[in-house]
Amino acid sequence: MSSPDPQVRAARNKSTSPPPRGPVVAVTGAACGVGALLTARLAASEEVKQVVAVDERRGECAEAEWHILDVRDPAIADRLRGADVVVHLALDLDLETDAAARTAYNVRGTQTVLTAAAAAGVHRVVLCTSTMVYGALPDNELPLSEDAELRATAEATGVGDLLEIERLARRAPRAHPGLNVTVVRPAVLVGGTDTALTRYFESPRLLVVAGSRPAWQFCHVEDLCSALEYAVLEKVDGELAVGCDGWLEQEEVEELSGIRRMELPSAVALGAAARLHRIGLTPSPAGDLAYTMYPWVVSGSRLHDAGWRPSYTNEEVLAQLLEEVSGRHTVAGRRLGRKDATAAGAAGATVALLGAAAVVRRARKARRRI
Repeated sequence: MSSPDPQVRAARNKSTSPPPRGPVVAVTGAACGVGALLTARLAASEEVKQVVAVDERRGECAEAEWHILDVRDPAIADRLRGADVVVHLALDLDLETDAAARTAYNVRGTQTVLTAAAAAGVHRVVLCTSTMVYGALPDNELPLSEDAELRATAEATGVGDLLEIERLARRAPRAHPGLNVTVVRPAVLVGGTDTALTRYFESPRLLVVAGSRPAWQFCHVEDLCSALEYAVLEKVDGELAVGCDGWLEQEEVEELSGIRRMELPSAVALGAAARLHRIGLTPSPAGDLAYTMYPWVVSGSRLHDAGWRPSYTNEEVLAQLLEEVSGRHTVAGRRLGRKDATAAGAAGATVALLGAAAVVRRARKARRRI
């Protein structure tokens, strides 16, 4: 009697093989962005038993079990019951979102998820912030240790929210004994993202503050997802920085991008940025500028020690970023339409915005004299 066809044997073995013994993983913010990429990655992993996807709308991953609700809803505890790990990615860091509404969503959402996870018997929560929490400072070491003090302030877009999330992460194991919290901090994230730092490369000139010492470290979204998977599978824990190995100096960035610099004195650049944001001409506060002035590169040693390696270099991620932003026109963080950009010209748009701030300042002085 002939043996069964190899494909038939494989099908039989597959149908009788036991289900994966890995964790049940819940992902919040699973319908778009990093959440959608991670949900698909985990659903395809043989090391993950099941993926529970939580968002305010249904995403495209058919293999996940979907629950549609706001992460601030206490009912999320019922949806998390049975999960071993929760990855909380439902954050709003949109430049155009009202700052107070953004903070209310980010902080309340994280508080609710941590409390709900503990109530549901989840043993690990993975949070995602940014290496921006270390702060961009002229005396930062290159690179910083992951254990370095978090010296950022709340002056840059969303950083205040991220610092509060870090505080909640440190407090959670004490408030909820038995709950393990891992924090993953990506460098400048690239891959379908829109931040003040990615918009920096949409400008006709790269603004450089005189006397500053920028250092650029990027993180591809696929590398972030693989690092999050390491945390989910408990291959590494604690506070983890993730990004490309090493960094690029400003001169290297300019050479690779082909975009020339426009150098301004610190007082002019910071003063103009603050005024433009205050009068509503730009979405980015002056605090964002520090991250283009001073280094905030992190070593990422914990992931490396666990065997993780980035799939992309800084040069490759920068090339992808430049391709993504091609055709967009941004000055001082504000997107310009094609007509605006054509009319303003390359450096002219920047000068116009700086001039607008000067006009406002003169007008205020004139009013005070009356």
